[in-house]
Amino acid sequence: MKNIVNLLFKANILKDIPRSGYHFLGAGKESVAEHSFSVSFIAFVMSKMEPDVDALKLIAMCLVHDLPEAKTGDLNYVQKKYVTADENKAVEDITRNLPFGSSLADLINEFNAGRSLEAKLAHDADQLAFILDLKALSDIGYDPPKKWLPFALKRLKTKTGQTLAQTIMKTEWDAWWLDNYVDRPIINK
Repeated sequence: MKNIVNLLFKANILKDIPRSGYHFLGAGKESVAEHSFSVSFIAFVMSKMEPDVDALKLIAMCLVHDLPEAKTGDLNYVQKKYVTADENKAVEDITRNLPFGSSLADLINEFNAGRSLEAKLAHDADQLAFILDLKALSDIGYDPPKKWLPFALKRLKTKTGQTLAQTIMKTEWDAWWLDNYVDRPIINK
């Protein structure tokens, strides 16, 4: 039981590990745990759009895809040019002595291999979470996200991911609540 509880503490620390790429944007911030929630929710939506996908596997894969960052931290694209994290060792250390460790490691390894439909959709969910953030920052007036969006859009691998991204790019970040906004006068009593 202690190993399982330690796993929970490792996952919990992701709330305190910032995603490091936002420093280069000059705007926005997000923890690894916040990112994992967004990615997992996008995967849930994608699982409803893709009838042949193993939904539980896809969502679980997205939930744990960045778990190794509890050990390695979040390395952005600049840092990865100079620092190589030993993610395999991190996965091995995290999953060792867990009764379900091999299934956890399998999900992370499958995500990294990127060959299965679930892994491709998970990869796209990961990118779509970033695209949503970039689009929202761009919509409120930040210019750097406009430079990054084309790169994130090119990384999409599935038709579902590409279709969602096209619609994201055509939709204002606040349209979901402004479309039905009714300005009611305040009545003073």
